[in-house]
Amino acid sequence: MKYSPSLARLIEALRILPGVGPKSAQRMTFHLLERNREGARLLAQALLQAANEVTQCERCRMLTDGQLCAVCLSPGRDRSLLCVVESPADVAAIEHSAGYRGLYFVLMGHLSPLDGIGPEQLGVRRLEDLLIAGEVREVILATNPTVEGEATAHFLAELVGRRGIKASRIAHGVPMGGELEYVDGGTLAHALAGRQPLA
Repeated sequence: MKYSPSLARLIEALRILPGVGPKSAQRMTFHLLERNREGARLLAQALLQAANEVTQCERCRMLTDGQLCAVCLSPGRDRSLLCVVESPADVAAIEHSAGYRGLYFVLMGHLSPLDGIGPEQLGVRRLEDLLIAGEVREVILATNPTVEGEATAHFLAELVGRRGIKASRIAHGVPMGGELEYVDGGTLAHALAGRQPLA
């Protein structure tokens, strides 16, 4: 079906979101315009404001409204611990677990030479500046357990090691409450390779 230019533009704009195909974008468009025009206006305002005001934290590259994010500004964080993640969503997930009280560095991706993403695009110079400053005693590499994530972690471990700083990798493997018979072979192999002594 051929839509009016405004409808077609909105449907196409919604398709930039991950996991949103043409049918989902059409459904969202119709919902906003048929049932929730005020919600559509609020969404448009929030998107415009965020697009204009949200930037990267000057220290860790997390998304924020100011020069520094709330984590970097917090006096209660352990400044000797630095957790390196691929995306702001990873920071949110770790913060939600409430098990980490250090600082972060957000790469905004992973090494991918075929896509033109190298150390420069990941902000490695800014990371090195943090390491040179002397506060960081341990870097926790929390990149995703993908081929690119593992390559990125390996590259960063070497960089951190050259500075004489401890580098550690988050554990991957069998989830708490999971049953071995339902865990895929790759995850199980990784869990066995990364086993820890109990005593």
